[in-house]
Amino acid sequence: MYLQHIQKRAAKRCSPCPDGQSIRKRIKTHHGRDFPHRTSNPAQQKTPFRSTANMANFLASIFGTELDKVNCSFYFKIGACRHGDRCSRKHVKPSYSQTILMPNLYQNPAYDPKNRMNPSQLQNHFDAFYEDIWCELCKYGELEELVVCDNNNDHLIGNVYARFKYEDSAQKACDDLNSRWYAARPIYCELSPVTDFREACCRLNSGEGCVRGGFCNFIHRKNPSEDLDRDLTLSTKKWLKDRGRDERSPSRSPTPEPTRRRY
Repeated sequence: MYLQHIQKRAAKRCSPCPDGQSIRKRIKTHHGRDFPHRTSNPAQQKTPFRSTANMANFLASIFGTELDKVNCSFYFKIGACRHGDRCSRKHVKPSYSQTILMPNLYQNPAYDPKNRMNPSQLQNHFDAFYEDIWCELCKYGELEELVVCDNNNDHLIGNVYARFKYEDSAQKACDDLNSRWYAARPIYCELSPVTDFREACCRLNSGEGCVRGGFCNFIHRKNPSEDLDRDLTLSTKKWLKDRGRDERSPSRSPTPEPTRRRY
């Protein structure tokens, strides 16, 4: 009797459906809907990327963002990472860029324990440095922006970023500066992935103030005095006008010379 009962149950389970398919080939949910049985073939399963092109577009869209689990977003935005070579994500160094980075170039006397300068003297010291670097970098091509970090953490302290109009000007400056010295210290220069300093600079630093201060992982930009900034802008415009505004043509006038004495 028990064997007959088992045979009847097996026959009932394997009886054909109205559409000719076996019940074992279908799965019925508690909502009463029938769904095809899940296949074990990965090629037949639906994936979020139907082609290699879609996958490539997705990876390109998240490159350098927090969603990117392979490349470091901080290095992509700022050109420096607090983890350095120990970072678990890749630091992709650009093969060409408009921006160069000179790490630890500016020696801020404000962070020297033996410093006795007042705020006015500190600003004059920085203005002399800023003007000196600006005029020197103009020899390599048209300079669009110069950013000096006021941070106190190891990976940003004294960093100087310079963005040129042309990539070949940045490459020429990078190649030449690596064999030069400044203030009795060798210059280390590299191409940087940073192109938009609005994303690299701390937004709170210019507003109500950053609670992290000099240890913030975003750039705290140190600005020159308004008079110096205006003078450099006007002198650079005049210099570019005299040479036809094409830095690829031979220069017809000397680069602007610094006028301020370093404190």
